Amino acid sequence: MGIKKHTNKEILHKGDDLGGVLIIGAGLCGSLLALRLAQRGYKVALYESRPDLRKVDISAGRSINLALSDRGFKALELAGVAEKAKDICIPMYGRLMHDTKGNTFSSNYSGREGEYINSISRQDLNSLLLDEAEKHENVTLHFNCKCISVDIENTVAHFKSYETKEEFSVDADVIFGADGAGSILRKSYYLERKFLFSYSQEYLTHGYKELEIPADKNGNHLISKDHLHIWPRGEYMLIALPNLDGSFTVTLFLSYEEGEYNFKNLTTEEAVTKFFEEQFPDALALIPSIKDEFFNNPTGALGTVKCSPWMYENKTLLIGDAAHAIVPFYGQGMNASFEDVLVFDSILEKPQGDWEAVFKTYQKVRKKDTDAIADLAVDNYYEMRDHVANPLFKQKRKIEMDLEKTFPTEYYSKYAMVTFNPSVGYAEALKRGRAQDKALLNLIADKEVITSDNMTNAELEIILQKVKEETSEILEEDKIAGL
Repeated sequence: MGIKKHTNKEILHKGDDLGGVLIIGAGLCGSLLALRLAQRGYKVALYESRPDLRKVDISAGRSINLALSDRGFKALELAGVAEKAKDICIPMYGRLMHDTKGNTFSSNYSGREGEYINSISRQDLNSLLLDEAEKHENVTLHFNCKCISVDIENTVAHFKSYETKEEFSVDADVIFGADGAGSILRKSYYLERKFLFSYSQEYLTHGYKELEIPADKNGNHLISKDHLHIWPRGEYMLIALPNLDGSFTVTLFLSYEEGEYNFKNLTTEEAVTKFFEEQFPDALALIPSIKDEFFNNPTGALGTVKCSPWMYENKTLLIGDAAHAIVPFYGQGMNASFEDVLVFDSILEKPQGDWEAVFKTYQKVRKKDTDAIADLAVDNYYEMRDHVANPLFKQKRKIEMDLEKTFPTEYYSKYAMVTFNPSVGYAEALKRGRAQDKALLNLIADKEVITSDNMTNAELEIILQKVKEETSEILEEDKIAGL
């Protein structure tokens, strides 16, 4: 099972033998990376601890559907699979908020035409990427092979087969760790102590549990499939994303131990039913058996991983969640991992010398953005949970929608910069977006900007200029303060 080694590992070159690439983890990031490297002519071996998800349902405990947006599509376009991915997407044009009485109000994601996010099955998209990678003769896929450890000095990965129970080793020119938040390659970095390695893992005090709203008897969706549904309740919330089969994947985000309701004290059917009757009555009416759903499905943790460096010499590289796992509240975890592949490919395109030069350039270019989206995702958790129903927030969103609709090339909200504008890096979106949000809220609070349903273009242009001026002042103040 070994991969042939180069005699000269210093030079990246085109030719019949580009050397052996080992990718640990055949999830979304690993399979896209394998596909793209195979398209470039590299010999790729892809190893995965789980069974082949094209043959077995392995979704238990993981998000069944995800939000795919422009950054992710840009990477899929690079690999030539964007159109196939679109065929398995459900567009979601905005959020639909539900209050405790069952009333709803919507908030579009953008004021521009044609900007929306997509609900997509994790398993379907992963299967698509694996199918495409497997079409290449220079790719081999290996499932049920758990990585035990990695000898980063000698680029040897040690595995155990779940099928044969045997242990074996794979020798490669270079190893990519695309093995998620619990990465074995990352673990090897700090256990082998070959270099100074910084690592942090922070958890929210809240966890999550997945439930389901099934389709009706005709296979249709019981609530709008055109929206991401949110039941914001301050200390906790419920969200729902549509599936192609007419069902919705529903996720409850709730504290482990704090507050009147938490995972620790919701231990009986009566307690769970009372909680949903009080807080989510319209959702409860659509879930056939809350008892079975709540007690049979696992409770997942929500954490952020940051580490540095991602690479070891010219031998190994962390990518995707293995390098920068984030909480799911901006819908950017998968998109950020796909964008990793896009950025890495752009660096690989230019002559860098050896793998080490490629890895160093990649980290220098990419890390500031992955740190930023991690922070933005936590910010958006509090926005979705606490602020989306706030009158001041609603005013801000209305102005943003009007500005985006009237001045589509001049104004992008923070959300739009992150979600619909891949040309703006996450770090820039965070800096500009926070300043812009502060500017708008200040103008609304000081009554310098008044929202109305029939504002003229001239009135909106005045607002746009005020927001731009205030944003510039805030950015300058932040620069002086070193923020």
